[in-house]
Amino acid sequence: MDLNGKVAVVTGASGGIGAATAARLAEAGANVVVGYNNNLDAAQKVVASLAGSGHRVARIPMLETPVIREVAAMVESEYGRCDVLVNSAGFTEPVPHGNLEALTDELIDSVLLSNVRGPFATIRAFVPLMKRSGDAVIVNISSVAATMGSGSSIAYGASKAALNTMSVALARALGPDIRVMVVAPAAVETAFVRGRTHEMVAKMAEGTPLKRIVQADEVAQAVMAAVTHLTSSTGMIIPVDGGRTIA
Repeated sequence: MDLNGKVAVVTGASGGIGAATAARLAEAGANVVVGYNNNLDAAQKVVASLAGSGHRVARIPMLETPVIREVAAMVESEYGRCDVLVNSAGFTEPVPHGNLEALTDELIDSVLLSNVRGPFATIRAFVPLMKRSGDAVIVNISSVAATMGSGSSIAYGASKAALNTMSVALARALGPDIRVMVVAPAAVETAFVRGRTHEMVAKMAEGTPLKRIVQADEVAQAVMAAVTHLTSSTGMIIPVDGGRTIA
């Protein structure tokens, strides 16, 4: 199934999973809006690398609902449609789970606002436009930390668990016009977690049945499967974890 004539918006697309997802969507023929928060240069480089034409950057800050609504209005004005929304933007700071004092109120609030309220605000802004598509899909990027109680901090795992539950609720609320899916990777070798090294990710991967690091493009492939192949599925959580959840 190709996406020719379709429009996709990807938040957090200036690098990592978001950039890999933007590349896959463009290869399938979609016009892609590459969302970023602070790194405009990186987002522009992603756009320049995409196959096809009709792509552009847009600043989509998870904490600024009025700006998110402005982007939705821009997409409606410039493209007239939005068929795919991928919420890849997120935030975390590594905090050892046993160090409760280091997980401050301010950090908890920042993680929950970015990883829960942000995706919800983005979905809320784009739903009116997506309902006109007739075949729209929202894919939220979560984490196996949501179900394993693992991850960079307790707050991060909790935020992704909230994202999972919210996605299931939205799948019920938005059907049949819009499907809502979740892709939940294990540790991916990107710059998302500050201070996380290749050796740290490799050690985590060694504890999985497949014993290899999950790549950003593998997560993007799962997103594409949710968009183009799992057309009778909604409210489902797809792990991309090398078998970590069964290890």
